[in-house]
Amino acid sequence: MFIVHDYYQAVFFCVITMLCWGSWANTQKLASKNWRFELFYWDYVLGILIFSLLSAFTLGSMGQEGRSFIADLQQAEWSNIGSAILGGIVFNAGNILLSAAIAIAGMSVAFPVGVGIALVLGVIINYINTPKGDPTLLFIGVGLVTLAILVNAWAYKLKNKGKIDKANTKGIVLAVLAGVLMAFFYRFIAASMDLENFVSPEVGKMTPYTAVFIFSVGILLSNLLFNSILIKKPFVGEPTSYAAYFKGSFRTHLTGILGGMIWGLGNSLNLIAAGKAGPAISYGLGQGATLVAALWGVFIWKEFKGSPVNVNGKLAMMFVLFVVGLALIIVAGE
Repeated sequence: MFIVHDYYQAVFFCVITMLCWGSWANTQKLASKNWRFELFYWDYVLGILIFSLLSAFTLGSMGQEGRSFIADLQQAEWSNIGSAILGGIVFNAGNILLSAAIAIAGMSVAFPVGVGIALVLGVIINYINTPKGDPTLLFIGVGLVTLAILVNAWAYKLKNKGKIDKANTKGIVLAVLAGVLMAFFYRFIAASMDLENFVSPEVGKMTPYTAVFIFSVGILLSNLLFNSILIKKPFVGEPTSYAAYFKGSFRTHLTGILGGMIWGLGNSLNLIAAGKAGPAISYGLGQGATLVAALWGVFIWKEFKGSPVNVNGKLAMMFVLFVVGLALIIVAGE
């Protein structure tokens, strides 16, 4: 299987993760013109599963290093399989809430709040479990990201002239809940792998490629419950149905699948990089996706269009804090 041996190659993979995790929601924005997010989300989940299989049978099965996908799957212990499935369930619960928050409050608000919280809590949780990297630089970087989140909330309040309606309040609350849940999913996947040795992993543990596939199965299984409930009792709007899902056009379904494959690419590269960079740094850099999503929301989707002039300065401050914070997280891993 393909294994990363260089720290800066691992950082490069994490930067791609950041771009993927911060960009997949554009497919939701594209589909939302005539498609409910609950229906979009099924295609998104299928996209994640499809990419996990493509990754497992290509990068996860080629070369002489490590265990190939099938061999690795056959020897995996049930406790590690269960851990990766649990990671998928926790992630799915958080990501559904994040998708709902995006539908309500927009990318430039839902991502900085939800994913920003996930970044801060996730780095702490993963560092406690696997302390790798300079803790001083790492947590100063995380502190700057936290400030960026607060500045974003400040800008959002100014945009609405201090008035936030009930719907937007619901979007922010959903984003906060999503962030807390998403902070925990990564440690369950990491626990199912031998992060210290991908070349000759411990017997019973899984390689990143196998763990990603099992994680994706956890997402799919939990979606049968979570999303079925949301289809009948959505956070906003009228209930929809599976009949409506099957009436969607091929292009609409393909948009959602593409979104899932984009996120899946980022997830695979991030876990491949975790063996060299460590889970705290790998996860922290990946969740810098909030900066990418905010850029999409501000400059492409114009979610702050018509805001007072003083809001632009706050947005610029948010971006600077994010960039400096992420740079410190990178340096912390050297």
